[in-house]
Amino acid sequence: MEATMMSLFADSSRYVDAFHLFVKSSNEHQLMQEFVDTKLPELISSMGLKKQGIEVLGVGSGAGEIDLQMISLIQAVYPGVRINNNIVEPSAKQISCYKERIAKTKGLDNVTFSWHEKTSHEFESEIKESKQLKKYDFIHMIQMLYYVKDVEATIKFFSSCLAPKGKLIISLVSDNTGWPNLWEKYGSRLPLNDLCFHITAGSVQDILNSMGAKYVRFDLQIDTNITKCFVEGDSTGELLLDFLTDTCEFNKCAPPDLRDQVLHDLKSSAFSVFKNGKILFLNKASVFVVENS
Repeated sequence: MEATMMSLFADSSRYVDAFHLFVKSSNEHQLMQEFVDTKLPELISSMGLKKQGIEVLGVGSGAGEIDLQMISLIQAVYPGVRINNNIVEPSAKQISCYKERIAKTKGLDNVTFSWHEKTSHEFESEIKESKQLKKYDFIHMIQMLYYVKDVEATIKFFSSCLAPKGKLIISLVSDNTGWPNLWEKYGSRLPLNDLCFHITAGSVQDILNSMGAKYVRFDLQIDTNITKCFVEGDSTGELLLDFLTDTCEFNKCAPPDLRDQVLHDLKSSAFSVFKNGKILFLNKASVFVVENS
């Protein structure tokens, strides 16, 4: 690995920009919205019975797109019930975007927001030190387990934070898709950091099984348009490539042979499909709904 290559996390602002662009280039949020609208009502129908208020915890909430959709769903299932929405998010930029989204969203009069600008590990440590374990009716961890050092410990901790009949939502990349293939083949040549990026749904399912957890799993087939990655000099494509490789300015900093190999493979059937003139990255997400009985 060339010394000039560095993790995308070294530039937090560029990471956030790359993340938002990647989301914009896919239909993942649309599919999550469909999941929230069609599957979640029944799954959460028992968690807030006979309660005057519902405690929600979002871990790694980002800019709040999915959060507010789920809040709206909870309001629909439990009309008029007060909702305390707690957000754990380490990025100040993401929190700022979240607050801007709240300001533009109607119907949040019965929702209060509490902000925790910290990582999930920092939040967990703070709770353990205070010895005041708060219980939540609904906890969600959407595409965030890649950014924790100990996935199993994180899942166990937040599971322990569930109130009776509470639900924990976990989503992350499925096995046998473009992401794991990319990690397996090129992980040793891409910038290293102290976070866990290679976790997939299969590993999470093994953890839940070892815990004896009660859960259901759903798989979502996602289309992510990476066509611009192959347009030389295209700034959008370069930013997408940064996110795919977790490398800051990959196109400029990667050794030419590595860059050529990655671009070649991203066009292959192991990583992408061609559809309607577009190159779509093979991307599937799994959603686990864990229940505290």
